[in-house]
Amino acid sequence: MISKRVRNAVFPLLACLAGTAMAQGAPLRMGLEPFYPPFESKQADGQLVGFDIDVGKAICERMAAKCSWVETSFEGLIPGLKAKKFDAINSAMNITAKRRESIDFTAPIYIVPIQMVARRDSKLTPTVASLKGKTVGVLQGATQEDFVRKHWEKHGVKVVAYRDQAQIFLDLAAGRLDAGVQEAQTAMEGFLSKPQGKDFDFAGGVISDFATLGEGTGMGVRKGDPRKAELDKAIASLKQDGTLSKLSHKYFHRDIIAK
Repeated sequence: MISKRVRNAVFPLLACLAGTAMAQGAPLRMGLEPFYPPFESKQADGQLVGFDIDVGKAICERMAAKCSWVETSFEGLIPGLKAKKFDAINSAMNITAKRRESIDFTAPIYIVPIQMVARRDSKLTPTVASLKGKTVGVLQGATQEDFVRKHWEKHGVKVVAYRDQAQIFLDLAAGRLDAGVQEAQTAMEGFLSKPQGKDFDFAGGVISDFATLGEGTGMGVRKGDPRKAELDKAIASLKQDGTLSKLSHKYFHRDIIAK
């Protein structure tokens, strides 16, 4: 029979060891919308690839966590997170005050400029005066949609929101859209560098608005989730040792990691 003194000493130790094992092996389900290359996309064999996928894998490895990915539409990411369909959002989601009302975010991982794309001969610029009466495509639920609806739509710019970024590029090429607003790297990788985008280019400079476009991209978690601290610790470690910067150079040939 175990004495009370031994039991009091051993049981907390066992509980601590069990807690450590759970922390190191606990599954972490990441939600994403897999149609946003080069950040996340799906190969013909169903394998998920992209910058965010590699970042997520590095974070999981640093946390010694077993990770998996759950696919959903971009506008379904926050509802899915709150409904506990997954544990974190890993899908190029910008951190904004509006989104902070619903969920928490890790520290910013990277920052990508937002730019408008249009035909080279259109002479369009990202201003109300230039775009009045024109049709602009944006990804549904993205910060770009918040921006154009807040600043342009009420002044006569027609806004069309798409569930798939690739469809925006298809409609641009087909002439069904006058312009598209998206992250610059996505436009370059998914459209401007391809044959269908040969007559298009960035129109005007970088679009900025802290209120709608946010402070950078991070991972979203449920309010009060203790895993936020673990994720932040892993992200900070991966920034410090240069792992994230190496991944940035692999995909973008430059460092977009938030300092």
